[in-house]
Amino acid sequence: MRHDDALADLDPEQRQVAEAVRGPVCVLAGAGTGKTRAITHRIAHAVRTGVAEANSVLAVTFTTRAAGELKHRLRALGAHGVQARTFHAAALRQLTYFWPRVIGGDPPRVIESKLPVLIEAARVLRRGAERAELRDVAAEIEWAKVTQVGPEDYPAAAAKAGRTPPIPPSDVAHLFDAYETLRRERHLVDFETILELTAAVMTEHREVAAQIRQQYRYFVVDEYQDVNPLQKLLLDTWLGGRDDLCVVGDPNQTIYSFSGATPRYLTNFSVEHPSATVIKLVRDYRSTPQVVDLANRVLARARGPHRMELVAQRAEGPKPVFAECDDEAAEATLVARRAKELISRGVPSREIAVLYRVNAQSEAYEQAFAKAGVPYLLRGAERFFERPEVRQAVVLLRGAARSANHDQPLARTVHDILGGIGLTPEPPGGGTAREKWESLRALADLAEDVAAAGGDLPRFVADLERRATEQHAPPIDGVTLASLHAAKGLEWDAVFLVGLTEGMIPIVYAETPEQVEEERRLLYVGITRAREHLHLSWALARSPGGRKARRPSRFLDGLTGAGPVTRPAASRERAAVPSRSATAIHCRVCAKTLTAATEQKLGRCATCPADFDVELLGRLKDWRASAAKEAKVPTYVVFTDVTLQALAERVPTSEDDLLAIAGIGRVKLERYGEAVLNICRGGEVT
Repeated sequence: MRHDDALADLDPEQRQVAEAVRGPVCVLAGAGTGKTRAITHRIAHAVRTGVAEANSVLAVTFTTRAAGELKHRLRALGAHGVQARTFHAAALRQLTYFWPRVIGGDPPRVIESKLPVLIEAARVLRRGAERAELRDVAAEIEWAKVTQVGPEDYPAAAAKAGRTPPIPPSDVAHLFDAYETLRRERHLVDFETILELTAAVMTEHREVAAQIRQQYRYFVVDEYQDVNPLQKLLLDTWLGGRDDLCVVGDPNQTIYSFSGATPRYLTNFSVEHPSATVIKLVRDYRSTPQVVDLANRVLARARGPHRMELVAQRAEGPKPVFAECDDEAAEATLVARRAKELISRGVPSREIAVLYRVNAQSEAYEQAFAKAGVPYLLRGAERFFERPEVRQAVVLLRGAARSANHDQPLARTVHDILGGIGLTPEPPGGGTAREKWESLRALADLAEDVAAAGGDLPRFVADLERRATEQHAPPIDGVTLASLHAAKGLEWDAVFLVGLTEGMIPIVYAETPEQVEEERRLLYVGITRAREHLHLSWALARSPGGRKARRPSRFLDGLTGAGPVTRPAASRERAAVPSRSATAIHCRVCAKTLTAATEQKLGRCATCPADFDVELLGRLKDWRASAAKEAKVPTYVVFTDVTLQALAERVPTSEDDLLAIAGIGRVKLERYGEAVLNICRGGEVT
């Protein structure tokens, strides 16, 4: 194939990327603009023209699935031998190889979760802690490690970064220190330590650095807006002062700042590399003009200089639909009904997604889809190849491939084997049985595809093993239920964005302008997942018959003109949301004007005596722990310790009493008011 022929089907900007075979290169690629296509053609073009040897290229991305996709496309382009890996996989491979030579002994064992070691660390410190609380502590430790903050520096660094850990920062630091001590004693490494040790081994052992740099001379990093300081340290160590580097990313899709990711390496790339070639991809091939227009309008009010306006390339499509519902159950029922309508009109269920802000929102949609008889699958739960039924199927298929004479057609063999573990001609009604059936059905469909291409059972098993390594799951019939964060990098024909209310997006604990802007970008990511059909909805109350005190997300202000606003029931006036009075707050003990936030929450001076029910405070804390666990959020997100203290002191008996406590607004009143008032009246903790 001539070099020009391989690039002929690229658009002008994509071709510019492919032909910029020498670094440094920065590609600012908007959603749906074909960035993976551009960078894989760039790598293949560099290999074909002799600029780079295939085995000297290291393409780095953030997920095993994305790395697998890069490998698949590069193989199709004839660029065999290119290494496409995640940061962690590339570093672990190098660390494991060099460990016996430079450290000695067996390499450390990798732990995928910090929780078991943290539980033991809490036990060593004789500190009682719930699993949910320790999960939040683990997230704080991960943030500290990727930002290169040690235990002793954590309290100051967390305060400077505006973080709100689930327990006092000094306690996080003690747990962090105990965790690291136990991890080293047990010869364990977590994902962050893998990167730290690889960079350290290269820095301290010149022969290791020389060998790695001799091997890898040509670097490509995808999703560069999600790089954290530790990953940047490792990348710089790999480069060793060289600049044959191509980075690709979109600052408008920066949604992981809470975990230490920062877009500044992307946005400042030309500052770090003054000779860099900077190319923008703005032609959107994924979504209709109507979806693209809404996405652009959401970002039009964003802060910052790096906004890119997408230019739609597809034909016209339906306008986005906005729906206001009385309550969450009505919203879920409406979404399930409209998804079923799309399926009846020919949209495959696997091409429909429901996206929400937090995982706790999924329950209502699971119930609504089950009731409507629409298959669904939860994304962010088990990985496909880790499901028990899939593992069992692969073991049986592998055994059959070794022992059978393969005279029987592949598809029939696979159907017979899967039929023995639950694949029936017709699917079961729903629930876990339906999920298991869908997994087996996906394997059977994949076998039919391999058979149609002339493959036999050994080839099919080899394909499954490759897919498992690359986390390349076969498509499964069913509407996808996923969080907005989990949906990044994916796309569907139809997307339902649900729960779009103040307090949910932006989330209630997004307080700084930077945090609010990240929430805006999260909504933008959700919108740009849709190819054609886009449905945005919100509910005015949590429960049927509840107070309709919610209001749509501020990010939707002025946007509903992009499509009709529907109401499932009769048209209703939106409930007015009175604002909190701006009058001064006085101490209920001495009548002094209160200015400190903590004192305003308590309703008294910090030095004035307090009289409260200790038992009530304990019951409120028990309830808060359960509510936080159910919502999968830190306890402080429900209510802070100061707010619980204020509740125990003032013992509210009505919603107006609750609203009088600073820090409790309409959103939290609607979400938690009924439960709190029940506890304050002596009811059971539920």
